[in-house]
Amino acid sequence: MWYLCVFYHRLLEYRRPEFESLAGLFGHESGVEWRVPECCHPDSPFHFVNLASEEMARSITNRSILVRGIYEIWGEGGSFEELEEAINDYPEERMSPYLSDGTTFKISFDSFGKVLSTQEQSDRLHKLEFIPFKGRVNLRNPDHIFLLIDNDDYGSNNGLPPIVQRRIFFGREIATSNRKLLQTYQLKSRKYLGPTAMDAEMAFLMANQAQVEPGKLVYDPFVGTGSILIAAAHFGAMTMGADIDIRVVRDGRGPDCNVWTNFKQYGLPPPLSLLRADNNLPPWRSGLKEVFHAIICDPPYGVRAGGRKSGGRKLLKGVIGPYTVPDDKRTGHIPSTASYCLAECVHDLLDMAARMLVMGGRLVYFFPVLREEDSTEPTFPDHPCFELIATCDQILSYRYSRVLLTMVKVRPYTDEIELAYKMKHLEFRENHLKWMEEGNLHSAVFSPIDGETNREDDKFSQKPKYRGKYV
Repeated sequence: MWYLCVFYHRLLEYRRPEFESLAGLFGHESGVEWRVPECCHPDSPFHFVNLASEEMARSITNRSILVRGIYEIWGEGGSFEELEEAINDYPEERMSPYLSDGTTFKISFDSFGKVLSTQEQSDRLHKLEFIPFKGRVNLRNPDHIFLLIDNDDYGSNNGLPPIVQRRIFFGREIATSNRKLLQTYQLKSRKYLGPTAMDAEMAFLMANQAQVEPGKLVYDPFVGTGSILIAAAHFGAMTMGADIDIRVVRDGRGPDCNVWTNFKQYGLPPPLSLLRADNNLPPWRSGLKEVFHAIICDPPYGVRAGGRKSGGRKLLKGVIGPYTVPDDKRTGHIPSTASYCLAECVHDLLDMAARMLVMGGRLVYFFPVLREEDSTEPTFPDHPCFELIATCDQILSYRYSRVLLTMVKVRPYTDEIELAYKMKHLEFRENHLKWMEEGNLHSAVFSPIDGETNREDDKFSQKPKYRGKYV
């Protein structure tokens, strides 16, 4: 059945992928079918979606971060006359259970881009007198809630997608979301934070993209202060993380301010384990495969924080050979590390995920993209074991953005794939300096460009800048 899905007007490219991931989580077997309402802009919050049942609509809305509400539309039109005609043509057997005597109801009003005054709401309420409500009005705790959406011209230069033509919707509320979850987990109230802690809204979006649910094991190989694992734990998953900096995963800022206290703060089960581990040299024993149901992470790409790998400069240059730390110096020892280029980091991440994810498991991670004037469409990393199912762009500045990639494991990890990975791993090691120079995102983002403040023809300025697009 077709329902009207009303999104929050933010993170526009994330809305449908999150919805589709949750639909798959709750049993929607085929691809989700969408339709833009007549006279609505594709970037507006209003989209018709075809779902199997009201129960599925409620499950998706209760879990989603970007869905505001889902409604069964009884009629729509460009005027109240057209709306009345459409509602009169709607099947009576579908309306009568919610209009019958003995029920209570409430009618709410909404409009995208402006707020309807009390008088405007009263005028629209009188125009709905043709609907045969037999129940009583209850504004506090009604049995059924109805919504009238009246989208009309709200002017220009207001930072919102344009209104093509007036459109009025009337329907029954199926479910609405509650974003108080984000207030609970907001970063400003969290005890232990790092410079790259993931925003709560984005962490929950990533967890939804990964289809996290109770009984699943979720891994973050760049765990930091644990923001992503906190979102996964909230949805009932078992969690596990790793970081190359032992001071982050072991010590934090003391016994009362570390990763573990973040979980304790929200009453969440702590991670099964936090490892001091290197993404370049995974700690898993030989032959271990298909352990995790989802891997969610934000790899270091060198803008706010650069990647590190084990070894140190002298070891990578061959000045010294591999060594073992003596027993009397192991206590408090912090291993040497060297710079870790983005290309090698993502290559190692994909191979580790291909090996350690179960079939059908999801890899969700951010990948940076430069937004230069003469750049072509970005190409994203691929792997023979994975299928890329969603790309969600979040522009951080006019120089670069980050894209959330969602990949599903569709093929098993074979010996041939492992051999190809080892050969590429050796190439990265032998040409360390070359790869570091080619993958220096920090320099590309912060290097000055002549006349950069007056450019009007760059890619960023050509795109619509209405509110929510680049939040």
